[in-house]
Amino acid sequence: MHEFDVLIIGSGAAGLSLALRIDPRLKIAVLSKGSLDAGSTAWAQGGISAVIDEEDSIDQHVADTMDAGAGLCNENVVSHTVAHGREMITWLTDLGIKFTCETASNGKSYLHLTREGGHSQRRIVHAADATGWAIQNELIKNTSEKEYIKIFEHHITIDLITTHKLFQNPGGGIPNQCVGAYVLDTQTQRVETFKAKYTVLATGGASKVYLYTSNPDGASGDGIAMAWRAGCRIANMEFIQFHPTCLYHPSAKSYLITESIRGEGGRLLLPDGSEFMHEFDPRGVLAPRDIVARAIDHKMKKLGIDCAYLDISHKPKKFIQRHFPNVFARCLKSGYDMSKEPVPVVPAAHYTCGGVMTDLHGRTDIRYLYAIGETTHTGLHGANRMASNSLLECLVFANSTSKDINTCHLPEVADIDIPPWDESRVTEADEEIVVAHNWDELRRFMWDYVGIVRTTKRLQRAKHRVDLLIAEIDEYYSNFRVSSDLIELRNITLVAEIIIRSALSRKESRGLHYTMDYPAADSRLEYTDTVLDPGAESNTVNSMYMVS
Repeated sequence: MHEFDVLIIGSGAAGLSLALRIDPRLKIAVLSKGSLDAGSTAWAQGGISAVIDEEDSIDQHVADTMDAGAGLCNENVVSHTVAHGREMITWLTDLGIKFTCETASNGKSYLHLTREGGHSQRRIVHAADATGWAIQNELIKNTSEKEYIKIFEHHITIDLITTHKLFQNPGGGIPNQCVGAYVLDTQTQRVETFKAKYTVLATGGASKVYLYTSNPDGASGDGIAMAWRAGCRIANMEFIQFHPTCLYHPSAKSYLITESIRGEGGRLLLPDGSEFMHEFDPRGVLAPRDIVARAIDHKMKKLGIDCAYLDISHKPKKFIQRHFPNVFARCLKSGYDMSKEPVPVVPAAHYTCGGVMTDLHGRTDIRYLYAIGETTHTGLHGANRMASNSLLECLVFANSTSKDINTCHLPEVADIDIPPWDESRVTEADEEIVVAHNWDELRRFMWDYVGIVRTTKRLQRAKHRVDLLIAEIDEYYSNFRVSSDLIELRNITLVAEIIIRSALSRKESRGLHYTMDYPAADSRLEYTDTVLDPGAESNTVNSMYMVS
């Protein structure tokens, strides 16, 4: 039994920045299911959007975000997030992060700002083309120096522990309270109990549900699945963002090519060298990601081509190497010289815009359970996340959540008896191939049926298959000892089912959700989220609730 004041599940930008902001008088545990640098944060290339330039404004950043979100952003949340942008950059700089700067003619140094799709101004603060890596490294360094923060690497959370689970759903108006989690130490294969006064989900997204993704292997929707099983509402899971430009090469597993290349003049081309984005949007290559990804997908299917091409070879080689040193080196390793030729690219699942419903302080439907970062639905992203707003969201909501925890009275959990994990009725798995096969089947039919372009028939086929998988996995989970692969498979399959149900319930095309059966947006559904409630499963499909 481990006991802490605050249990943070996840070790990316959201989790580690929260740990650093919590009152040092509290005992904090941070769980990382792999090594500290294995999450999605380190893979983020572009940067953090913030209003820095004098020609920019908070109002413009808000307007751009609202426009990209296609009528589903919560303006109060957008304004709150954007207003703290400069403050977050200052905080990161004070931590020691070296953002890319340029020197003016008067000798003064200033932040170099780039521009990405959906932004009307240059407002992306970055560290060359490896911003996430720079942030993650500095956060790891700072948290490792704090004695009151204990890091548990290679610990994957199995499930949250709540009072309703412990006391068999007592009802009678007794609120559900989170008191910790059961956790598998993947090095010892022992299940440990973490008891906590506050628990925070900072587990990232669920893009690994798709066959092709820009995310690392750990993006299996763990926080969303655990929150659902605990009783939290989940919103807008039909909105899965596909990044338009991942390197198309058999050895380039999930390698994303930053949107900043298009912001610095990169062009999207067909195999014959012709440009095509102007056919789909007047903003061309700087249209929001959903439009660009759908345009590439359309051309690939219509012309029967394997990929599109991203070309910035018209820029000087020194410019490319200075601004995109890591992308340049990675492409060169795969046989493509960006300074001389176009690079083959395809869309891939990139970001989960929906998730666990929270308020501005990160509070969920369950007492003392918070959620921050990509695992959440805050109302910031709406139907489509604008580029480089994700790291900003992690930082801003970690800050507001820390303030809520720091100013609240610590709840009493000492008198709550948590039984140890029960393995008395399970055995060692006899056929691990079942897990591997189900992983492969799930990701393939999600890519084929629940991808960039959808139809009702495809979604129904996917729903039928995912229901069969869930039944099979539940039986397997009940009879065999847990493993990290089984935990992730169980979570990602549940998240897939939530994605499919959400997509079936939205009878329109909006933002990242495009269905050929309802190709137009329905004006009656603006500012209307798809909300699924585990406490009312029988009437959640097709249910829409207005955002307050």
